[in-house]
Amino acid sequence: MPIKVIVKPHDPRWKDLFAEESKSVAEALGPNVVTIHHIGSTAIPTIHAKPIIDMLVEARSVGDIDTRNSAMKALGYEAMGEFGIPGRRFFRKDDPSGVRTHHVHCFATGSLEIERHLAFRDFMLEHSEDARQYSDLKRRLAAQYPDDIDSYMAGKDSFIKMINMKAAAWRSLM
Repeated sequence: MPIKVIVKPHDPRWKDLFAEESKSVAEALGPNVVTIHHIGSTAIPTIHAKPIIDMLVEARSVGDIDTRNSAMKALGYEAMGEFGIPGRRFFRKDDPSGVRTHHVHCFATGSLEIERHLAFRDFMLEHSEDARQYSDLKRRLAAQYPDDIDSYMAGKDSFIKMINMKAAAWRSLM
């Protein structure tokens, strides 16, 4: 079944949905969890986003995450393993109608992926013009590829890489 590409204006409830779900995820993943961050576009109040809550779990050991797959399954998550990013454990959750609602990205403390995700989010929170450009791009791509998530994602790739470079440089000055 093709995934519909829908981007919506920011919904202030996304912050609360993150807070609520992150508590359940922390409990399911247990004492291995150091912290859970709200990442992705739903964490940036000024931009349009696919209404999927992205969580970044910082864990003491990413390997220990694998022992908690059944606890995550009990919350409705599907364990996807690394899912294309070495050192990650990825989970996804759909609502009862099959619409994606949550992503959980788990990395070990010290992973460069943690820094990359947080730098991107924080850079966008502090740089409204870049955030506006990203929001506009997402809206154009969603209109152009409403039934083609792969083309939508590919269309964002070069912009995201540019922002990642700007964000890393900005973060290094802090």
